[in-house]
Amino acid sequence: MIGQQHRFHGYGSLRGVYQRGSNVRGQLISLKFAQRDPKRPYRVAVVVSRKVSKSAVVRNRIRRRVYEQVRRTDISIPPGTDLVFTAFSEQIATMEEPKLRESITKLLNDALMH
Repeated sequence: MIGQQHRFHGYGSLRGVYQRGSNVRGQLISLKFAQRDPKRPYRVAVVVSRKVSKSAVVRNRIRRRVYEQVRRTDISIPPGTDLVFTAFSEQIATMEEPKLRESITKLLNDALMH
């Protein structure tokens, strides 16, 4: 799991990313990202709608898997970056780990190259 300092606290900060952020979309998941004060640590959130799965167990599994892949990624995320992953498919819960890692790494590379 990702550390507490790299989590969002409250919906107001998420709203800011949705309003001023840019979007990179993959097949099963998208990434909304924005920059803020570079003295602050990066933050990550994972949003999984009830449309994806009615089961909270499945939604939480998706959330945990995405957080873990972000934590284990080789890419250094610059300070002051806000990242919001939005899942669109229940397939992420059962997807093979290398394929999920590749998908998230591609999104992060696309976002951080902007």
